[in-house]
Parts: sequence; C-alpha cells; structure tokens
Amino acid sequence: MNETSNTSWKTNLLLVGAVGGALIGAGTAYLLARSAESNRGGPPEISTKDLLSTGIAIIGVIRGIAALGDGK
Repeated sequence: MNETSNTSWKTNLLLVGAVGGALIGAGTAYLLARSAESNRGGPPEISTKDLLSTGIAIIGVIRGIAALGDGK
C-alpha cells in the first residue's frame, strides 16, 4: 500500500507539471505570435542574444522550482 501511494503522488506531480508546462508554453507562443503580428506583420525575428538570455533565465527558474523540493 505504501509503495502504491508513493508512486501515486509522483505520477500526479509529473502529470500536473507536464500539463502546466504545456499550457505555459502554448500561452507564451500565442503571445509571441500576437506581438510579432501586430508589430511586424509576420514572423518574429529573434536574435541569438535574446535566445541566450531567455534560456539562462529559464534555467534559473527551473533551478528555483527544483529547490522547492529540498524543504529548506
């Protein structure tokens, strides 16, 4: 019984994380497309510098979320 409940919370956490991540990703893509269409009238032009700084910021957020499980 204990092993089943142990697996259950992990599965629920993974499902909630996957659905939440998909929703945030879809919302972000929608906002990017909407702003590019209204400002440029076409696809966005994203520089390497912008991608790199955004990637580093995302890694920082992921590390912060992972640290929530430490209980400190």
